[in-house]
Amino acid sequence: MVDCIIIGSGLAGISAALTLQANRKEFLIFGSKALSEKIEKAEKIHNYPGLPDVSGKVFSEALKAQLESAGIEVKEEKVAGVYALKSGFTVLTQEGKQYESRAVILACGVESVRQIEGEEEFSGRGVSYCATCDGFLYKDKTIGVVCTTKRLEHEIGYLADFAKRVYLVPMYKNVEVRRENITIIQKMPTKIVGGKRVEQLVFPTEEVPVDGVFMLRESVSPAILVGGLHTENGHVVVGRDMSTNLNGLYAAGDCTGRPYQYTKAAGEGNIAAHSVSEYLR
Repeated sequence: MVDCIIIGSGLAGISAALTLQANRKEFLIFGSKALSEKIEKAEKIHNYPGLPDVSGKVFSEALKAQLESAGIEVKEEKVAGVYALKSGFTVLTQEGKQYESRAVILACGVESVRQIEGEEEFSGRGVSYCATCDGFLYKDKTIGVVCTTKRLEHEIGYLADFAKRVYLVPMYKNVEVRRENITIIQKMPTKIVGGKRVEQLVFPTEEVPVDGVFMLRESVSPAILVGGLHTENGHVVVGRDMSTNLNGLYAAGDCTGRPYQYTKAAGEGNIAAHSVSEYLR
């Protein structure tokens, strides 16, 4: 069991990692080795102290170099769930691995795609966010898959190996995955409906009968990631010390609300790490 697990490799997560290391805490950070696509694609960053008008690419390379120099390695595993225990947390990844920690810092940013009506209602009752976790449950069944990025196409193929039929809704261009049991629908569903479990994926002009729906996104909303977490308008509710309503769980960065700025993210990551250190003491 480590002292802390950080979920997210954007500026808030990086700031938290550097501060935890300075405080001599044992931690893991989950995210992308490329760190943040948002930073990487920024044309100019105007308001970061000491780095006026720096390009996102230059800033990202500087962050990577700093982590490498500090010996901090980002684990490229996608977190599927965070579960509170009596004496800490269990973090489950889509790769099927489990990790335990005494504290957790959520630095997972915000979803760029809005939820579909009924999605949260049927979460755990036919709506899933983890292909490798739940795909086997739909052997020889019909499923819908809403995928927001080409990088997750391998998960579509994984699901197609189990399912009898897959209705794929890609939210990106140049779909490459092709299977006899995959039907591509080039329009956005409006809602998910059902009784005790998911029964239909509804589109503006048709309703498709399904046994389940997989939402394959780069990020999952904090409320779905962590059961019982207090959120408002899609953001994690935190105190000035970045604490949440769950003991030992902290949040920082865009997931805590506006403004969505790098300076805010870095500051909150630093505060969250100091709060974790104090909590562990």
